[in-house]
Parts: sequence; C-alpha cells; structure tokens
Amino acid sequence: MPSNHNTETDFVHFFWTQVDLEKTAALAFVFLLDCMVVLLILNPFIWWSDSQNATNFLVAARNASASTTNLKDVLADLIPKEQTRIKNFKQQYGKTNIGQISVDMIYGGMRGMKGLVYETSVLDPDEGIRFRGYSIPECQGLLPKAPGGEEPLPEGLFWLLVTGQVPTEEQVTWVSKEWAKRAALPSHVVTMLDNFPTNLHPMSQFSAAITALNSESSFARAYSEGVHKSKYWEFAYEDSMDLIAKLPCIAAKIYRNLYREGSSIGAIDSNLDWSHNFSNMLGYSDAQFTELMRLYLTIHSDHEGGNVSAHTSHLVGSALSDPYLSFSAAMNGLAGPLHGLANQEVLVWLTALQKELGGEVSDEKMRDYIWNTLKSGRVVPGYGHAVLRKTDPRYTCQREFALKHLPSDPMFKMVAQLYKIVPNVLLEQGKAKNPWPNVDAHSGVLLQYYGMSEMNYYTVLFGVSRALGVLAQLVWSRALGFPLERPKSMSTDGLMTLVGAKSG
Repeated sequence: MPSNHNTETDFVHFFWTQVDLEKTAALAFVFLLDCMVVLLILNPFIWWSDSQNATNFLVAARNASASTTNLKDVLADLIPKEQTRIKNFKQQYGKTNIGQISVDMIYGGMRGMKGLVYETSVLDPDEGIRFRGYSIPECQGLLPKAPGGEEPLPEGLFWLLVTGQVPTEEQVTWVSKEWAKRAALPSHVVTMLDNFPTNLHPMSQFSAAITALNSESSFARAYSEGVHKSKYWEFAYEDSMDLIAKLPCIAAKIYRNLYREGSSIGAIDSNLDWSHNFSNMLGYSDAQFTELMRLYLTIHSDHEGGNVSAHTSHLVGSALSDPYLSFSAAMNGLAGPLHGLANQEVLVWLTALQKELGGEVSDEKMRDYIWNTLKSGRVVPGYGHAVLRKTDPRYTCQREFALKHLPSDPMFKMVAQLYKIVPNVLLEQGKAKNPWPNVDAHSGVLLQYYGMSEMNYYTVLFGVSRALGVLAQLVWSRALGFPLERPKSMSTDGLMTLVGAKSG
C-alpha cells in the first residue's frame, strides 16, 4: 500500500460506487425527517405557536437557498432563468394592451399609468407595500435578526429584494461582513465633506458626496473599456454593494460635522451588522435606538418604482449612468418636500400643536386645531397617500414599536390621539381619498424620542434606506437589458388636436 494512501477517501469512494444511489438518497431523506422531528419536539414553539408561524417556517425553509452565502453567485444563477422567462413572456404577450391613458393622467403627473417594470416591490392600495411578495409583518417574522434583536436586519431585506429568496442567517452575516469590508471612504470624499459650509443642507451634502464617489465606479470603468452588455449587471452589482456599504459612513460624517462639532465617526466593526455600525458612527449606543434603525432602514427601503426617488434612479440609470450618479439623482428627488421631507413637516406641525395647546390636550381641542389647519388651506401632514387606501403598514409597525418601547412618551401619545381623530375629520371634510396615516406620521417622533432632534437630517436616514430598494432594482435593470427610458411628450395644443377638442 502506498505511503500516501488515504483510507478515509477510499472509504467514501467505495461507499458511493458500491451503494445504490437511490437507496442512499432515501436513507438521507429519512435521516433529515428524523432530524426535523427532533427539532420540532425540542422546539414546539416553531410548530405549534400558531398557524402563521408554521407557515413562515415552511416558507423560509423553501425559499432560503443555503448553497452559497455569496450574493453575486446566487444572482449569477438567477439572472439567466429570469432573462428566459421574460423573453418568453414578451414573445407571447408583447402586443397586449394593458390599460388606457386619459388626459387627466397626463396632466396629473402620470399618476396611475402603467409604464414601468419594477421587480423588487409592489404597492397595493389595500394591503400596502410588498417586498418581493412579502408584507411588512411577514418580513418582520421571516427575515433574520441580530442576536437578541426583534427587528429584521436590512441586510436580509436586501438579499430578498435582489433574489426574491428569504435568506439564511449565514447569508445575512455574509452581507454584513461584505459591507463592512467595502465601507471605507476615499480621502477626496472625506475632504469634501469636511469643507462643506455648515449652512449647506444635509441632503445636498449627501447627494454631492455620492456623486463624488463616482470616481470609484467599476461600471463606468468597465463601460469605458468596452465590456459586453451581458456583463453590465456584474459591475452594477459591485458599485451597488460598494455604495450601500459606504452610505452610513457618509451619512454619519455629515451628522458629526453638523451636529457633533466634527467628532470622529470611529471605525467599522466587521462583527456588527450594518445598522449597528451606523448607530455607533452616529454616536448612539442605546440598543433600542439600534433596533429602531434596523426597523427604519428596512421599512423605508422601497415603495415600488413610481415614486420620485425610485423612478429617478431608474430613469438616470437607463442612460447607463453608473449607480453612483443614478442614486445621487434619486436623492435630489427625495430631498423635495413632497417626498422625503414629509416626516420633518409632520414633526414641525406636531411641535406647533404642542406649543399652542400644551401637554395634555382634549379630543375636542385637538379636533378644533385640525379643523383650523384645514380651513386655513393647509393639510394635516402625515395623513393621506397617493396610492394607499388604508393605514400605511409602515406606520403600523412603527406604532407597535412605540407601544412596546415608549408608550408613555408625550409626543407618541399625541400621535396616537391624532390617529383616533384625524381620519374622521378628513372623512367629514370629504376631500381626502385616503384619510389614514402614512409612514411619515410616526418616524420623526421615534427618532426624536431617542435624542435625534435634528429634523433637517431625517431625510438622510431615509436616503440610506432607500438605497436598498433602488439599487437592487438597478442591478436587475442592467441584467434584463432595460432600454433608455424615453416616453413621448405632447404640447397642450397637440393633445387637444389628438382628442378632437376645440382650442379656446
């Protein structure tokens, strides 16, 4: 027998060459069933706590592909299948009409027009946002959590948005470590942030820094070198992963420069998750604040493709601008008062209400204040939504967080009181299609409770979160070869001619 003979290797070789493979597979299946039975006996909560938990357990087991923790490898397997599926669909149904366009839609900001493919999330008027088919409560139950934590990790949501699969804890840990590894900022971006004047809005600083990161773009470099378009997605993926990793560093640097006398953001800890590192860099060590960040960054991540920030990133990306330029443009849209600044406006309105009426406010006085707001031609900020026709699930999960962690906070009690009164007033007024609160009605109050009172900064947090959704979609847009977006515009005279109207 040769001296380098490996008896263990020989045994394995003998086993698989001598034993009937079908019998072996059957034995392995029985063994796995036995293991599941033991697990269920030891953990009855998994199986018996309620039917939803049982369903979630099975869904997670079915959808979590544990074969690899490398997200890019998973994508490389998924993309050809999705390309084929869409190609076949277009061949069969490409000429099918899916709706009509009215003059009101054209003048109404294209609201309700079906004109954009967006894979990562869908906004249902009655059910709210669904991330790859999963509601927010389902994501809260299914997505992995930090040790000892109760809220889902944004890394898990990103994996879900990119792949459509619920990730394992190992896959989420891989994403956390990957982002920690990619987080360092180039020196020229740090210098630029340090030299911005303090009166420059945080969102302007955020957008400018993201644009400056374009110097690091793998996509731009590969395109200039003539890479084949079938490889575009790979470089869009690399840029997106790098950008998401760096955003907390940019955001924290802006926060420290503006509100903490330029103190250091510290170092990234590769053993911590993305939200935990972000909280530390901001200077918040409260474990509950970190949990709030995990929830906040998860629920603000995506809201289908028609909102301003998502659509902007899609539009700019369609010109083959790299992910840095595309996302920077999206942030300029998010900075608008009708989009990302809304939670700031809610807090301003609540503060004015509290100042005028005092701490404890009767329902009748609050009702009068709401009516005075409406009669003055203003709206009640945080209420109503362009698409939703029910209470925003993102509001609901934040309310549940507040009920658990800050039930006696005066500002939260005011928000809860408004929730009881405002919808009935708006229904009585008769103008609102949706009298229910949206996500902005609650988020500012939670941030303020934990000491983040700098309202001008809130939209930056929103922007860090929104990267998860729009960049996941941008990778798929390049993988599926979506073309330059170029809708047809018309003048009013041309539109009148089209519909046969008489001018004047």
